[in-house]
Amino acid sequence: MNDLTPDSSERLDVSAPSAEKDIALFANLLGDVLREYSRKRVLVVVERLRDGFLTLREQDDPELRAKLMKRIDQLDPQTLSEVIRAYTIYFSLAHIAEEVQSFLARRSRISAGGRLWRGSFDHTLRQFAEEGVSAERFQTLLDRLVYLPVFTAHPTEAKRRTTLETQRRIFLLMLDWRRSVLNAEEEQDRMAEILREIQILWKTDEVRVHKPQVTDEVRQGLYFFHASLFETLPQIYRNLERAVRRAYGPESDIRVPSFVAFGSWIGGDRDGNPFVKPDTTALAVRMHCEEALTEYIRRVKALTRILSHSNTLVQPSQAFLDSLDEDEDYWLGAMGQTPRRYYHEPYRRKLAIVRHRLETNLARVQARIAHPEAPTDIIKGYDDAESVLSDLHLIRDSLVSHGDASAADGPLADLIRLVESFGFHLVQLDVRQESTRHTAAVTELFARQPGAPFYESYTEPQKLQALAQAIAHPYPFLIDKGTLTPDTRETLEVFEVMARMRAEISARVFGSYVISMTHHASHVMEVMLLARLAGLAGKTPKGWHCDIRIAPLFETIDDLERIDTVMSALFDNETYAALLKASGNLQEVMLGYSDSCKDGGIMSSAWNLYEAQEKIVALAEGRGVHCRLFHGRGGTIGRGGGPTHESILSQPDDTVHGQIKFTEQGEVLSYRYANPETALYELTMGISGLVKASRCVIEPPPKPRKDYLGIMAELARCGEEAYRELVDAEGLLDYFYEVTPVDAIALLNIGSRPSHRKKADRSLNSIRAIPWVFGWAQSRHTIPAWYGIGSAIERWRGGDLERLAKLQKMYEEWPFFRAILSNTQMSLFKAEMHIAASYTQLATDKDRAARIYGLIAAEYERTRTQVLNIAGLHGLMEETPDLQLSLARRNTYLDPLNHVQIALLQRYRSSPDQDDREQWLDPLLRSINAVAAGMRNTG
Repeated sequence: MNDLTPDSSERLDVSAPSAEKDIALFANLLGDVLREYSRKRVLVVVERLRDGFLTLREQDDPELRAKLMKRIDQLDPQTLSEVIRAYTIYFSLAHIAEEVQSFLARRSRISAGGRLWRGSFDHTLRQFAEEGVSAERFQTLLDRLVYLPVFTAHPTEAKRRTTLETQRRIFLLMLDWRRSVLNAEEEQDRMAEILREIQILWKTDEVRVHKPQVTDEVRQGLYFFHASLFETLPQIYRNLERAVRRAYGPESDIRVPSFVAFGSWIGGDRDGNPFVKPDTTALAVRMHCEEALTEYIRRVKALTRILSHSNTLVQPSQAFLDSLDEDEDYWLGAMGQTPRRYYHEPYRRKLAIVRHRLETNLARVQARIAHPEAPTDIIKGYDDAESVLSDLHLIRDSLVSHGDASAADGPLADLIRLVESFGFHLVQLDVRQESTRHTAAVTELFARQPGAPFYESYTEPQKLQALAQAIAHPYPFLIDKGTLTPDTRETLEVFEVMARMRAEISARVFGSYVISMTHHASHVMEVMLLARLAGLAGKTPKGWHCDIRIAPLFETIDDLERIDTVMSALFDNETYAALLKASGNLQEVMLGYSDSCKDGGIMSSAWNLYEAQEKIVALAEGRGVHCRLFHGRGGTIGRGGGPTHESILSQPDDTVHGQIKFTEQGEVLSYRYANPETALYELTMGISGLVKASRCVIEPPPKPRKDYLGIMAELARCGEEAYRELVDAEGLLDYFYEVTPVDAIALLNIGSRPSHRKKADRSLNSIRAIPWVFGWAQSRHTIPAWYGIGSAIERWRGGDLERLAKLQKMYEEWPFFRAILSNTQMSLFKAEMHIAASYTQLATDKDRAARIYGLIAAEYERTRTQVLNIAGLHGLMEETPDLQLSLARRNTYLDPLNHVQIALLQRYRSSPDQDDREQWLDPLLRSINAVAAGMRNTG
């Protein structure tokens, strides 16, 4: 059976009565809170709107619809805000109930002792062993693995950290209740505790009063580490080691390296965000370091209480004893204590030094956070994380030497895993900027040199030659920074900050320098020249050196189509090839899902991304270069989202060579990482997908069927034509701005980044992919995720049953095609054409709106019909009934919310004066948050 084919015998049942029971309990408790603490009418309005729109969903009734809309129109702003908040809290509670039941279902499967679900380490490794993958070959694969999720802040999670913390408490209370045997009184106590937390939720404003600063976004990203990931990551490795022993036997000497790392764009992504300055990047790096050190110190304190071994009862290793002797000067000098403390408890004595050194490092970084210009001669405890690991390894090896391997394998092993994974940097911060900023800076630098020609007048080969010569030159430019334009000065300072933070914190502190809108090879070489000026790259008498990894980002359809031309010019440039080799011979290439989808539609985007991956990997291999693909995925299908496991498996064969890097955006962060129990599952599924997709590292991959590739190319062409017919239709953009709340989205305090590249430009090129996808999702069109697929399939197959059978076989056999149509089903399920039609009443030109809506509705039905025919289903998402039920539950409350939002948009946009307009803004913004929570989409 194909790995993407659902298997009912292995499905995790979260639609069981227990989930329904918990959701009903939460709803009743929320009703109690509303009854006591809201306006008197709120609970009645919530229930009547819910019941009324549920009736309309079953059968349309114009009279009832008019009655419901009249009820909404009669509500004042404050009552509307409370109604919306009630729905929002219901969505969060329903999600908690489902998450609890998912976790319990997994634990039940584990307790039963049988095979676990597809995507578990147990199932994956047993499959490998049964199919003849030897322990030696599996070790080779493990040694090549890099799993690298990258947290981003566009958009930031709509939920505040305060709300996440309250939801976490409710999750734990319900989980403990369902796992415990309680008497009647204890159940009443537990229910009272949950009621109290729901009451707190109701009295906590979930909408931010102010737009977040970049530092707020950094803290938001850090939340998931101390709330979840510090606990989860060591458990991931423990589970994988256990699965190895089960699959390959307890005598196996397979070693699991620390291959999971995390990246971030928060504080480094300055593309279109004027609030990310060089100082912001430095602050983000220091905050990351502070978080890591704080966690290490906490764990060292705990270890000190545990490792109380006495040297009168055990004999530590000689290497460990020698290190204690070497520590005496540190005891007397830096610590100001006599080495007699813990005299007979050697491990406590060593850990006291480890703790003191880490605390010294922490004090140093906190001083820099408080005062960025603090003296650089502040004492260091440890020079780097490798020195910490050296001390921890000494303790571990010594414990093993006298028969205490069990003590070494507990919290100490977990701490070692964390330091191996997070170092002093916590995350690898990527820096991103648009190519035009670098071109402008380089043009100005050349122009300031005596007798220099006009750089912009050069042809592409001439630019590459001039850049290569400047990079290799010992003194490429004479620069007086005071005379440069502010933009160029700031661009140079970014690279100077990178060099400074590498020296101050760690050489691993930065991931890649991402160049958005990379159109030419010179765009990469321009960045390399700017890095050269900061000392990050260049040539010395000893040879080339390079301390920066540059990742060109190919975003549009045109960029994806010429990816091989750009990268060939780079790989064939002697200077760039030498620098690449000096940096480890690994080329990272980022692929943009969002803009390519906005540019050419989902079908064309998916196929161009597929072909681009094949081209760049083959090109790199031909030059002897390792290539890592960086997938710029969003939370929604229209921005490359979807289940991580299936997404990795759907990549082209022989392109995932042990490494995967991808962005984790928006609401995805809280859904996947807010609770350790869920984070463990999500990381496991992603890693197992990486392991399966990387089998090409140890054996030849199957050759793709050429007939499938040819069909897909034709479908992509037809899909792009259909999509462009829509976006090029007269009035489409006016329709978008009028029938979606995109104007209000720009006012929502969920991210520091502007929604448009150019403020007054309302063109398709100017609007960012996030509000483009977000706006369509709010009004239940969701067209970026499916539009054009139905037309493409219909045009290719016509009425030919043989062609339908071919597509059905593709769906069954080809993970890439299956993933596209599975994700399409989810997007079609979230779309609601009858609700989308209601939003058209917001349009000023009703005839034009009706025409455009007609195009969209017809394509919806066309896509739905074709997808169901190929999948052999009667209804959308029949293959994933649990997710189907979960989304259907939300529709009961989404329907009234969407109609409330329509009424609010009408009032907000038609209000004659500013004061009247402002009173409707608060409930309007809350409605956007609420719909996003219900659909589980922020863009």
